[in-house]
Amino acid sequence: MKQYLKFAVYLSVLMGIFAAHAGPSEDFFRAVNVDNAGLVKELLGRGLDPNAPSEKGQTGLYLALRDGSPKAAAVLMADPRTQIDLPNASDETPLMMAALRGEKQLAQALLDRGAKLNRPGWTPLHYAASGPHTDLVALLLARGAEVEARSPNGTTPLMMAARYGSDDSVDLLLKQGASRQTRNIQNLNAADFAKLGGREPLAARLLPPP
Repeated sequence: MKQYLKFAVYLSVLMGIFAAHAGPSEDFFRAVNVDNAGLVKELLGRGLDPNAPSEKGQTGLYLALRDGSPKAAAVLMADPRTQIDLPNASDETPLMMAALRGEKQLAQALLDRGAKLNRPGWTPLHYAASGPHTDLVALLLARGAEVEARSPNGTTPLMMAARYGSDDSVDLLLKQGASRQTRNIQNLNAADFAKLGGREPLAARLLPPP
């Protein structure tokens, strides 16, 4: 019994030390994760840098969008210090994640604050096209997204939609001038991407004209 009590006291001390070393940054990312907008706002008001990355190189705004924390995301976007286009360690921007998650209102808010649609490499349109949210594809195209944007390996939004997205997104991209003929550096076109996704009827529709 005495040994158990000693261990309990020791464990309590360790937990106290850990809590004492948990700083505002840890509290901030925890608050973002659980969508505690009040605590996020409080920490920002104390001077916490909204752009400070997590240990894994993620920004608070990106994580709010990835983790489904819209209230925390709104607080971060309202802070004039927040760098709207600051990429994470994987070169992904908040708008890319909003596009993938189908967060139309937040995507609109990011665009209104000047988030970039067109950038080198993967773009928000690639991310929107790879999800089920055709309304996000339509929004980005209406705002001026490049329909033939090329990823680092030459993949286009149409290719992403052909394998992962909706038929409606495919049709919308084609209507906006996306090319069936374009091939990436693996020599794959949109029809090939559809085949890789097991979408044979779509692949047939996407075959380039002879």
